[in-house]
Amino acid sequence: MSDPFLGQLQVFGFGFAPKDWASCTGQLLPISQYSALFSLLGTNFGGNGTTNFGLPNFQGAAACATGAGPGLSPRTIGEAFGSDSVTLLANEMPAHNHPFNVVNQSDAAKRHGMPVAGDALSAPGTVTPFAPGAAAAGNFAPSMIGVAGGGQPHANQQPYLAMNFCIALSGIFPQRP
Repeated sequence: MSDPFLGQLQVFGFGFAPKDWASCTGQLLPISQYSALFSLLGTNFGGNGTTNFGLPNFQGAAACATGAGPGLSPRTIGEAFGSDSVTLLANEMPAHNHPFNVVNQSDAAKRHGMPVAGDALSAPGTVTPFAPGAAAAGNFAPSMIGVAGGGQPHANQQPYLAMNFCIALSGIFPQRP
């Protein structure tokens, strides 16, 4: 491999940082030892800027370009955003319904546990699934269909493959435009 640029990020398929590279796990480095790298990164990824500075942290994160594309939020270097899980609120879901058509078989002789031509499924003895006074093709009682989700979060991660992001601690100092 040719000489990397100082501060170049590289993905490796093995679990360690090669010589003169560091894993991108957000660790702090002393400015006194890595002044050239600090001049490129500054405190974009952490540190106090007087004695130390931070390296990027790619643990559980994906890379993203800076700037903004059409319809996208603007992103700055070093900005962390996103969430591992999301809880959807009722007002964030599109309006929809779950229709369920059912026939209330009024003839008890035609109520069975298995469907037979002209029959309807029987209701459990401890539950009254139909609203009181429901017609032959009535609605279920409100207690039969409940709210789902319960305000619990769901996973919100894109598919991923674990790789080892590393940054070059030495190399060619990149020319600024």
